Amino acid sequence: MKQYDGMADEALALLYVGGDNRAFDELLARNQQKLYNYILFVVRDPEQANDVFQETFVKAITKLQEGKYTDSGKFSFWLSRIAHNVIMDTFRQTKSEHIVEASEDNDLNKLRTQDLMDLNRENEYVNSQIMQDVRHLMDTLPAPQREVVYMRFYQDLSFKEIAEATGVSINTSLGRMRYALINMRRLAKEHEIQLNLEL
Repeated sequence: MKQYDGMADEALALLYVGGDNRAFDELLARNQQKLYNYILFVVRDPEQANDVFQETFVKAITKLQEGKYTDSGKFSFWLSRIAHNVIMDTFRQTKSEHIVEASEDNDLNKLRTQDLMDLNRENEYVNSQIMQDVRHLMDTLPAPQREVVYMRFYQDLSFKEIAEATGVSINTSLGRMRYALINMRRLAKEHEIQLNLEL
């Protein structure tokens, strides 16, 4: 759909609200893979991920048609927030996951993500192995912890954005990250997995 090539997602959303159905087709094409990957990463079941994905877009269409979308410059963030809510509803309905919330007195100052940058060729293989180990460790985390790690390291969202997307306080999202890191370090130690990247 060449006529939409230079348009931002937000402009396409507003076109769809104005009655242009092909604008929504373009929005779907642009966002479906990233959104599906996020959902699958959190729910870890392709069939359930498909259901959540479809329900997310049904809710997005409904909200758009009801005029509940305003151009805030973050359509994909708005879509992720809807997906998060659908995932949480699904977890509540199936009761397949137990969410343990961090206490409100967590005080985390800084979590550094710069360690994952500027890899050189010699260490690429070692680092890819480490990242595979990290991914396996992440798969063992409870869904809320796995979600915050994914949003922080794979979607590069700030903790403020994570808190907004998941509907919790910044302290809670920081707490979930803290517990995720504690759990991952414990598992890495138990299984003698080296997690230091070669720079």
